[in-house]
Amino acid sequence: ITAYLDLLQRLVQRNTERVRSEAFTPGSDIEKYFLLLADDHPLRARYLAMTALPDGAQRNAAQADLRAAIRPGAIDVNIMAKIDRTVHAKDGTPLPPEYAEGMAAFRGFALSQLDSSIVMSAGYNPRIYSYIASFPDFFPGPDGIPRKKIILKVSDLRSAMVQGRILAKKGIWVSEFRIESGLNCGGHAFATEGHLMGPILEEFKARRDELNAELLTVCAKALAEGGHLPLDPASRFRITVQGGIGTAEEDRFLRSHYGMDGTGWGSPFLLVPEATSVDDGTMQQLRQAKQEDFFLSWASPLGIPFHNFRHSTGEAQRKLRIAKNRPGSPCYKKYLSSNTEFTEIPICTSSRQYMDLKLKQLKAMDLAPEAYEREAAKITEKDCLCEGLGAGALLKNGMHPAHKLEAVTICPGPNLAYFSRVVSLRTMVDHIHGRLSLLNTTERPHMFINELKLYVDYLRREAEQLAKDAT
Repeated sequence: ITAYLDLLQRLVQRNTERVRSEAFTPGSDIEKYFLLLADDHPLRARYLAMTALPDGAQRNAAQADLRAAIRPGAIDVNIMAKIDRTVHAKDGTPLPPEYAEGMAAFRGFALSQLDSSIVMSAGYNPRIYSYIASFPDFFPGPDGIPRKKIILKVSDLRSAMVQGRILAKKGIWVSEFRIESGLNCGGHAFATEGHLMGPILEEFKARRDELNAELLTVCAKALAEGGHLPLDPASRFRITVQGGIGTAEEDRFLRSHYGMDGTGWGSPFLLVPEATSVDDGTMQQLRQAKQEDFFLSWASPLGIPFHNFRHSTGEAQRKLRIAKNRPGSPCYKKYLSSNTEFTEIPICTSSRQYMDLKLKQLKAMDLAPEAYEREAAKITEKDCLCEGLGAGALLKNGMHPAHKLEAVTICPGPNLAYFSRVVSLRTMVDHIHGRLSLLNTTERPHMFINELKLYVDYLRREAEQLAKDAT
């Protein structure tokens, strides 16, 4: 991981220098750099002013100033803190904790040359949180700012307060709290107990100064007691939000009304070949999809609701294996292996081994046919994410996945139903900034209304499932 991140940084630096050295000609990357910015961004205004200047010393000076202002974005890294499987040696002996997958992934970032952030998602992991303090880059430097920063993905203010205090007591400053909708998002869904985005953001708005002051005090004390350099007393964490944003108006509202420092757009970029690694076949399926093709499933071996796509080749493969009476995956990577119900060394609940053992156990219970089918469906609903989520990137780049496992799993959020065109990066950014609209003809309510509908549907499904289980 360290070598990959360092390579990525060198490539980005090389490309940044290439862009800086380009001539300001129509269609060039240096032109695109400035035109991608929001209409009210000062650099965009300076670029447009430069284009109006006649050839000569003044225009050359303006171009030099613009070249000097070009900066690459940060290479931020995300790890799911929940995925921290203990790794075993060939003889079955557990390796020390630092070799666990989450710990190793964190260390890979911590030892890299990046000056950026690591996003901690999927809940609190005390082992990894304690491990952070082992790496000096996460403590303040002479300027009072840590070289490497922590971003916490949270669902509400309470989560931010609890996790922020835990890290502050270790002298670790959280630079950003990233709020994600519980259901109106892609990937794994961490539903709240009915708490909606609007009230959650309102609480952050009302109490962010209070939380910032508290965390600064706690962090400063821990740093002093640990003999570290002090944190810049003017430090303020960022608060950002993501999940279901679909229009420039919604984006502006989140920033202006709730004071958000940034917003995140995810699923629409699955239709932007420049930005995401989606194979052509899957991209065409997504482009033609309807609202009902995106659904919340229990496909993830983590036991967390998972946004899924009905027409993916991964979903087709899962059903084909069931039809052949061979449900489950061969499980070569084992990244999500956590179940010890039948084995001493954890296995994955989406694996063929687990499903075979679990279905045999189910048959031995001598359930009524309807009850058996219902319970068997819960077992075989699990899908292999280790292979499926990576297959699209390999196929797009002309590579063949190992063991001929070419079925693609993809996890778009429900918001993708309102986008139907494969577009360039510039076109998608123009939509985000309100310079054009990419929404299709499907009627789209406001993002807050969409989230409310998703929670009502979620509650209804949960109630129906409880009623079935009771019988």
